[in-house]
Amino acid sequence: MSEPIEYSIPWNEEKGIGNVILKAEAEQLIPGVKVIPYALWPDDRGYFLEVARMGQGGVADFPHESTQVSAALSLPGTIKAFHIHRFQTDYWSPASGMFQVALVDLRADSPAFGRRNTFYVGALRPWQILIPPGVGHGYKVISHEPAMLVYVTNRIYNPADEGRIAYNDPGINYDWELQHK
Repeated sequence: MSEPIEYSIPWNEEKGIGNVILKAEAEQLIPGVKVIPYALWPDDRGYFLEVARMGQGGVADFPHESTQVSAALSLPGTIKAFHIHRFQTDYWSPASGMFQVALVDLRADSPAFGRRNTFYVGALRPWQILIPPGVGHGYKVISHEPAMLVYVTNRIYNPADEGRIAYNDPGINYDWELQHK
């Protein structure tokens, strides 16, 4: 079993959203976070997307015996934040709608400790996001319709591994308000 990631809450003086990530290989990405653009195959019935192939791509290192696939449907305006894991890696695939995804590096020994990344992903930007342990993560549904997030984790859900931090924690100081006012 690997050593747990130790994390702590930074103190971000300025409220904000950090770096908006506009390309998969952005220099401002939190270390260990990976962005994988994926294809949608639309036709007159809707569209198809492939979330993951075990042993390949973003989930290549996920062990078959403990990998879990889950989905969350959230209504417009819903904020689900922040979650943090000491062991678990998440692989997010926005399947419908649009999300404002917020990440914050909470690894006390990371050179990027306290860095915030924001992604606008979903139907208009089909990206998958690999989130390593120690990186706080959450989202807000910004589409006018419900949004579906399908996610793959490298471990079966364990409540002892999941930490929760309020969406409006003053140390993270993330700005969930509309940015282009």
